[in-house]
Amino acid sequence: MAARVRYDQRVLALIEVRGGSRDWTEAERVFEAHGWPVVGHEPRGQGESAGILTADPAARVYRVEIRLYGASRRAERGATWQVRNAARTAQLEMYVRRADRLDRDSEVLSEWLAHSTAHRTGPLSRVARRLARAGVFDAGTQVTAGGPGEALRLARAGLDGGARRAVAVRPMDGRWKRPARLRRERQFDRRMATFAIGTLVLSGSAAIAAEQAGVLRYFWAGVALVAGCVALLAGGTSDRGRRLSNTAIAGGAVTTVLGVTLRDPGMSGADGLRLLYGLTLVTGLGLLVRQWTWGEWATWAVPLAATLLISSFAGAGSVLHALYADALSLTPDDLDVPPAWQFLSALKLVALLLPVLLVPAVWGLAKHYHYVVPGERFSGLMYVTILVAFLVAGGSFALDSAETAASRTEKAARQGREAPHYFGVEPAWTCVEPTVPLASLSGEGPRLDPARPYLAFGVAGGNAVLWDRRSGGPLKVPAEKVRLVPATSAEARCGR
Repeated sequence: MAARVRYDQRVLALIEVRGGSRDWTEAERVFEAHGWPVVGHEPRGQGESAGILTADPAARVYRVEIRLYGASRRAERGATWQVRNAARTAQLEMYVRRADRLDRDSEVLSEWLAHSTAHRTGPLSRVARRLARAGVFDAGTQVTAGGPGEALRLARAGLDGGARRAVAVRPMDGRWKRPARLRRERQFDRRMATFAIGTLVLSGSAAIAAEQAGVLRYFWAGVALVAGCVALLAGGTSDRGRRLSNTAIAGGAVTTVLGVTLRDPGMSGADGLRLLYGLTLVTGLGLLVRQWTWGEWATWAVPLAATLLISSFAGAGSVLHALYADALSLTPDDLDVPPAWQFLSALKLVALLLPVLLVPAVWGLAKHYHYVVPGERFSGLMYVTILVAFLVAGGSFALDSAETAASRTEKAARQGREAPHYFGVEPAWTCVEPTVPLASLSGEGPRLDPARPYLAFGVAGGNAVLWDRRSGGPLKVPAEKVRLVPATSAEARCGR
């Protein structure tokens, strides 16, 4: 039974298979496993290949419909790569002699509703006609046609062999006025998507160009100009009719977006860069994921996702806090962080890792437009590349984040200011009152001075974790031998 395959494009390929009957049978199994219907076949040099290819009894020519994901442009190239990859996997000698992209985009026909004509006579015929246009006299029949004449004939025809029906039709939209210029369904969707993406790229590029100078300004202005032209062309040709009005509407939309972007206060260059980055990420990853087969999910997508989940949400919190503690000469056990804050720190790490996702996003775009030759070895390489990139970039970003936070905390302690929080770690100025004689108070770090405040990180492992402003280092004392009292500031006098 042939596999059920989801696809975007259909390509009719002329495939030569060499090797004799056993290889021919194996090739047919390969076609069936991939969900590629075999339209016909004959020995090489006979049938449609007669007079074109030289006769060879050990070779057979198949006409196979290749079904694949991706854009229509270069689909024939992508289909050829698919066949070569399948032949390499099955160890068969196959040659794609010809590949023709099949365009089967459906026309968007007008829809009509049939209604009774009995209301057309009488003193209230004008009112009845208005009611008919509102659907009061509908006969329960809908037809799809390319024009009013065809719609009327379809509605009046006796489908069950009976007499012609006395009905009229009313359109459900206004496109019936141009029945000879019907747009194509997928073409319309593609051009609307192109218009939307082009407008967003124009907006982001214009915002970036407005804050740049010199060569960079001209570069981003050029990107904005190209994106605007693409958006206008796509919007103007979205419908096969009314090109002038469509272009005017598209131009008005593009101008409005550009005006909102550049007016003061408008979108900043950083906002524009984030917009372009997010657009690339969402589009590329979406195109990549929708093309994944179950085999690809099992071979590298699932292990990668599991690795990220385990490393990010199970250990990311402790990683960030450990780096933060190390920068302050503390240990991870000195910071008693609630689980909720550890989870939020994990989300922070995932956010820091997002730039690395540009690698698979760009690969998804290249694969959609058939610039990537499919193959299992490349998928394995991508897995290793992305995993290594995540580890390296994640470690670098996490280290920078923790070191920056620790540096701000240390600077605030030296200057006697309020210290910033860091994912559940809330340093605060505190007076430390010993409940035992000071001489018998043990601890780690410099000698405790009860007369001045310390920056306290809380109690962990039975110790009050403090930061000494004068020595610039940590101080730990047994929590059961001291009393912690909040101080108004770093300059407050304790013990009064």
